[in-house]
Amino acid sequence: METFTHIKTVLGIILGLSITHSLKGVVKIIEHPDRFKVYTVHLLWAFYMFLSTVYFWWFEVHLTEIKHWDFLIYLFLVIYVITYYTLAALLFPEDMKDYKDFRSYFLSRKKWFFYILAILFLFDAFDTYLKGPGYHMEMLKVYPIREIIHITACLVAARTDNKWVQIITVSAFIVFQIYWILNYYMNG
Repeated sequence: METFTHIKTVLGIILGLSITHSLKGVVKIIEHPDRFKVYTVHLLWAFYMFLSTVYFWWFEVHLTEIKHWDFLIYLFLVIYVITYYTLAALLFPEDMKDYKDFRSYFLSRKKWFFYILAILFLFDAFDTYLKGPGYHMEMLKVYPIREIIHITACLVAARTDNKWVQIITVSAFIVFQIYWILNYYMNG
């Protein structure tokens, strides 16, 4: 159990940085509303990533089901949580001086964002496998479909600037994330 506590601390630090980065980005928009015009799609993806990061932190409690830890599992988990930070940083850059608004910024970085988000779902599949057959079998009915649809949607969204495709995609992700949380994790 000592190893898990150590690993949980490192993961928590990185996830905390992700949440902090996202919250700082939103607060900057609130503090300086006239500096950069907001973009609905961008804000919806920021909300989705915040919700997903908080949710990730919650469901990683199942890491206690891993009985034998080694450095490769630890390294995988560190890289996995780094993707959450990377996505937060892509949504809220430190410097926006080369962009007139969040729309132009988001569209210029959308391929990076969606390809990394697709990788995040691949990492999620491996993370689920690591937690053992009991954990995986419980979710097996919907989980593979969820992963395939999410990865495919990321690949499509990476290739379009169409605002409505983006809004429908992010809205579907948010609705499904809320469904997933309520259905699988609401009762601990």
